[in-house]
Amino acid sequence: MTQQNQPIRRLRIGNIGAAIFENRTEEGKTFYNVQFTRGYRTDDGWKNTRSFGKDDLLAHAKLCDQAHSWICEQLQAEPSESIGDSEE
Repeated sequence: MTQQNQPIRRLRIGNIGAAIFENRTEEGKTFYNVQFTRGYRTDDGWKNTRSFGKDDLLAHAKLCDQAHSWICEQLQAEPSESIGDSEE
């Protein structure tokens, strides 16, 4: 059984969440992906969806900004090993 990649960082605003995943290329370079979810409650308990309504969009946008800032900080800490480094 393979182990699933766990988020390196989680961000949340209200019921909207962002999970940031760190990945490496075969060459050892680091890159990041982000998954966004919205939590909601049913009779069976809490569930998650990737669907967002009008009232969710501002929180989603703010989480996009926070995730982007966090990823940029990580990339600046290791510019020679990361994808997306603007210096050559």
